[in-house]
Amino acid sequence: MKIIERILIKVIVVQFIFLIITQVFFHKYDAFPELKEITQYEGVTENNFSELLETFNGK
Repeated sequence: MKIIERILIKVIVVQFIFLIITQVFFHKYDAFPELKEITQYEGVTENNFSELLETFNGK
């Protein structure tokens, strides 16, 4: 059981390291500029809280 736990911990650490490297690659070096355009087109980066509140208030 200890062997499996050690292997799982190593896999988790390696996955976390690759996650950090990938995030740095995507965000710092602007690897996919299309990804930024898609998020702006979908409205993910905008603050649409007022429209959401107006919808809940029945306006």
